[in-house]
Amino acid sequence: MAQLRGQGSYGIGAPAPFGGDIDQRVEQSPLDTIRQQTSKIEDLLDTLSEPIKPFLPAIGRFLIVVTFIEDALRIITQWSDQLLYLHDYRHIPSGLTHLFLIANVIVMAICSTLVIIRRHSEYAVCGLMGVVVTQALGYGLIFDLNFFLRNLSVMGGLLMVLSDSWVRKTKAFAGLPQLEEKDRKMYFQLAGRVLLIFLFIGFVFSGEWSVLRIIVSLLGLAACVMVVVGFKAKFSATLLVVILSVFNVIVNNFWTLHEHHPHKDFAKYDFFQILSIVGGLLLLVNSGPGQFSIDEKKKVY
Repeated sequence: MAQLRGQGSYGIGAPAPFGGDIDQRVEQSPLDTIRQQTSKIEDLLDTLSEPIKPFLPAIGRFLIVVTFIEDALRIITQWSDQLLYLHDYRHIPSGLTHLFLIANVIVMAICSTLVIIRRHSEYAVCGLMGVVVTQALGYGLIFDLNFFLRNLSVMGGLLMVLSDSWVRKTKAFAGLPQLEEKDRKMYFQLAGRVLLIFLFIGFVFSGEWSVLRIIVSLLGLAACVMVVVGFKAKFSATLLVVILSVFNVIVNNFWTLHEHHPHKDFAKYDFFQILSIVGGLLLLVNSGPGQFSIDEKKKVY
């Protein structure tokens, strides 16, 4: 009894019954450790990007549509070559080839402008998605795996444009079940960030392997998984922006090729498509992953 009174009536100050220290901290999970480290990096990135942060949405929207602007200019400057390819190799009648190219140029020019100025985004995004599908069919590239994955990523960027343009309001359509715009934004943010990562998957499974390529692929795939599940999505999207930008400049440097080099047009096309996906990732960095993400669930719980 004397020993118990010396340690307090409630056993305060007594050693733990199983030999442990009562004040010992519970070990952190690997997920919490990663979260702490990436939070520090995110804070640093926020500080460094402060001057350009107000312009980030505009930059992202411009980069997303830059591939469509370049494609419209390519059709105009290579008009006879485009007609020849569609007629001789795709066996499309002459009249239809002209209509096909004219319609593509008009839609890409108008819809790209609407995306940049942030007007009628729903119609603009639908128009550009229609261009992606019709060109895949018209040029016979629908079964090309790399083309398919790249265009899925471009569509992901367009969905990010759509979710970024919606505000918290509702539209009334008589007799139809309603979804608030904030709810639609959640679903489109999820779909957009999932589609954005397909370009990197195509990059991983194409080209020659090297030690550097393996390291970059592993880092990129880890970042892609983080983007999809919405875990530190801003940090992982920023990492993908850096990786894709460096890769784009090194591999798709079309400006170093001769004017008549056979791969110049392909490198130029790939360069601007990757810019579009980088634009979608920048919108993700700006707006965040949305409510369907680990980051948002962590705030709740």
